[in-house]
Amino acid sequence: MSRGLELPSWLSRVGVFDLETTGVDVTSDRVVTAYVGVLDAEGRQIAARSWLADPGVPIPAGATAVHGITTEHARSAGRPAFEVVSEVTAALRSLFDQGVPVVAYNASYDFSLLAHEAQRLGTEPLGDPSPVIDPLVIDKAYDRYRRGRRTLEVVAAHYAVTLDAAHDASADAIAAGRVAQALARRYMLPATPAELHTNQIGWARSQAASLTEYFVSIGRLDPEDALDGRWPVRTTQPDVFARRPSSSAPFVD
Repeated sequence: MSRGLELPSWLSRVGVFDLETTGVDVTSDRVVTAYVGVLDAEGRQIAARSWLADPGVPIPAGATAVHGITTEHARSAGRPAFEVVSEVTAALRSLFDQGVPVVAYNASYDFSLLAHEAQRLGTEPLGDPSPVIDPLVIDKAYDRYRRGRRTLEVVAAHYAVTLDAAHDASADAIAAGRVAQALARRYMLPATPAELHTNQIGWARSQAASLTEYFVSIGRLDPEDALDGRWPVRTTQPDVFARRPSSSAPFVD
């Protein structure tokens, strides 16, 4: 793990969150697996919960190729989607209520899909999750002109964070948390997670606008269209911005 600046105190205990799903559309795809955990200042897992859901629909072969969960396995071993989505939402709400920031890589995907799932299933969504830490948005803001892809695997390697099992919800979530801590040791982040959360709203909007301009310039997007830069919860998921085919008590540590 890279060293430099001192880790801010508010990153010495941080939540981490990731979903694996049936597809890439936040408005219609379903949760397959989920992970919510807590890391300490050294990036060690000190609390964790994992879920496997029966999404109630077939899992496309492309999604299974990414995360390894088949329709048959989800149906036989997964729990009802309502229970899983309710418990994941409660786990995250518990962390936010304790004032613990939650890291999610490309957070607007995971939080948006979770919100739509909650609405579809009739359970109360998070509403306005905060404070959220998104290493993808932060990395783009502080190292804007670095060439290459910004997948979790690539960015984790750039910051010397090990990711042994990409597209496993727990492995992805833990790696994202450690990348967030590595970013904080390299760059002078805002003084509080609330300030960082607010800054990321603006950064995500600007990044979406810049990417829209680029996609229009190469003919990948129509000039009248625009990528949704709302963060950490958005309502639409354009195909061009796809991420991947990728007990009932609240979470406590």
